[in-house]
Amino acid sequence: MERYAAAVEESDAARQQERHYQLLSALQSLVKELPSDLALTLLDGTVFEIVQGLLEIQHLTEKSLYNQRLRLQNEHRVLRQALRQKHLEAQQSCRPHNLPVLQAAQQRELKAVEQRIREEQQAMDRKIVLELDRKVADQQSTLEKAGVAGFYITTNPQELMLQMHLLELIRKLQQRGCQAGKAAL
Repeated sequence: MERYAAAVEESDAARQQERHYQLLSALQSLVKELPSDLALTLLDGTVFEIVQGLLEIQHLTEKSLYNQRLRLQNEHRVLRQALRQKHLEAQQSCRPHNLPVLQAAQQRELKAVEQRIREEQQAMDRKIVLELDRKVADQQSTLEKAGVAGFYITTNPQELMLQMHLLELIRKLQQRGCQAGKAAL
């Protein structure tokens, strides 16, 4: 049995090593072709405008999603305050011998409300992640259609990191271009 487990581990390690070699090979060919391909797409300045537009859309989306989450948190805060006030008023008007029963019922109600709040927050967080993932795919698609080397729709974390670095490079080149233009004036 131990030999079988060791063989499986060796097989998994070999597959993982093969995947690393494939990724490295793909990255090496991309790195060789990327600078000249990227330079050609950046010549007319259109890509800079596209990237700037995508960045603005991303910021608006992030701000909107942030505000939606803040509204939900505020609704939950108001709900908790109203529930506390309701419980306090009920306890103040309750007869002492009924107080333990009332408190137990209130504790169950509070747990149910807290569970609902957690579920709503998790649903909101899932919605936010899905919306951001959609925005990333839209950005990748837009840049791919614009002919920017290195951009295509992917969810692979390593490829996403490479695309993020490419975007950062494009933004830096854009900023340097703007600074050079201002210096010429």
